[in-house]
Amino acid sequence: MNVSDFLAPAGWLSAEGGPLYVQLRKRIESGIASGFLAPELPIPPERDIASLTGLSRVTVRKAIADLVGQGRILQRQGSGSFVAPARPRLEQSLSHLTSFTEEMARRGLRAGVRWLERGLFLPSPDEVLALGLGAGEQVARLSRLRLADGRPMAIEHASLPPDILPDPLAVGGSLYEVLGQGGLRPVRAMQKISAINLSAGECELLEVRPQAAGLRIERIGYLRGGRAIELTRSIFRGDAYDFVAELRLPDRRG
Repeated sequence: MNVSDFLAPAGWLSAEGGPLYVQLRKRIESGIASGFLAPELPIPPERDIASLTGLSRVTVRKAIADLVGQGRILQRQGSGSFVAPARPRLEQSLSHLTSFTEEMARRGLRAGVRWLERGLFLPSPDEVLALGLGAGEQVARLSRLRLADGRPMAIEHASLPPDILPDPLAVGGSLYEVLGQGGLRPVRAMQKISAINLSAGECELLEVRPQAAGLRIERIGYLRGGRAIELTRSIFRGDAYDFVAELRLPDRRG
């Protein structure tokens, strides 16, 4: 099968299948996901796709624009449109308590950050409960978009007691690095992972298509003495991460 046969409308284009541009976009997405439309493969010009599918140029242009917005197709001036180079998924261990900055450095990627909010605020009931905050006490919050080589990877919201992080502006890159300097880095954590559909705002920040799949991780980090000092809620893009945990049989000796 060649690209022309793959785009022929029989079998995938129908009057009951929803908006025509969405059907075309999904057809191209399926070809990219299956590997039929390989990375760096040129995509036929809009006029050729319109001729092959019987769709209007406007419909084809809208489908291609969606794919360009997702980063699945690249448009090169004077050369046309191409399937974007494959981006490897990242494996992150659930068995080790490491920071985003450390994980990216281990893979040879440059960690970056775009700040959304940071400062001292009145705590929410969830923050009071998770961190054991006293009456009238504030909470330190850090909200940021985490980047790997400039690519948005996760939205992270961290909350800490003010005696643990009295100056949120002191955090430039790695929160754990700052905490470690004061001997206050968490040594264990409890995490809860949920599969979600990203909100419109989250999709915009992470530069993924509307209603894309994501992972929500809530972590509470503890010091050696058992005190909870970190509540972090993170939203990860589902197309970039695999979370891996090592499992062992319990030792039944004795």
